[in-house]
Amino acid sequence: MRSKNDEKHQPLGLLVPALVLAWGLSACTALQQQQQGAAEATPPGAKADEVPAAPEDSTITVQSPAIKAYRKVGANAIYKKYPKRIYPGKIPPLVYAVVVVETHVNADGTIKKVTFSRTPSHAPEVPPMIAQLVMDAGPLPAPPSNVGAHTYVETWLWDRSGRFQLDTLTKGQRSR
Repeated sequence: MRSKNDEKHQPLGLLVPALVLAWGLSACTALQQQQQGAAEATPPGAKADEVPAAPEDSTITVQSPAIKAYRKVGANAIYKKYPKRIYPGKIPPLVYAVVVVETHVNADGTIKKVTFSRTPSHAPEVPPMIAQLVMDAGPLPAPPSNVGAHTYVETWLWDRSGRFQLDTLTKGQRSR
């Protein structure tokens, strides 16, 4: 049997989760708009994590199966360029930095620019090092004609030693 007190608080019980959900969705939308505004307002070359400045029309290409296949080609080229920098075996459970890198590649394999969609605030020195490694590894093999110029996304798993693995070619992660 319900008391009058329960009846008074029932609408509030549904209202609070609804308000929390609405607030969360509006925060996501506001963050997206803020990021878009910041990207549009910043002139090319002004960001410290862009090497070099590139046209403003470049966007991340849909990560189709062809783009994912090319990502393996790019990862293999980077591994071939830096064999002593590759972390051997399984990566430790707590890597020093996880960096999501956007590599903008021309149709001939030259690297147009490197940007980041996730950088570690505790390791601000890592993204510029990664950008330099990617730029120095270029040109990458030319993408197939059905892919052409595009932007692919790769996650770098960076160890304190300066060695790394790319998510595309990772050996996995140790549990301890």
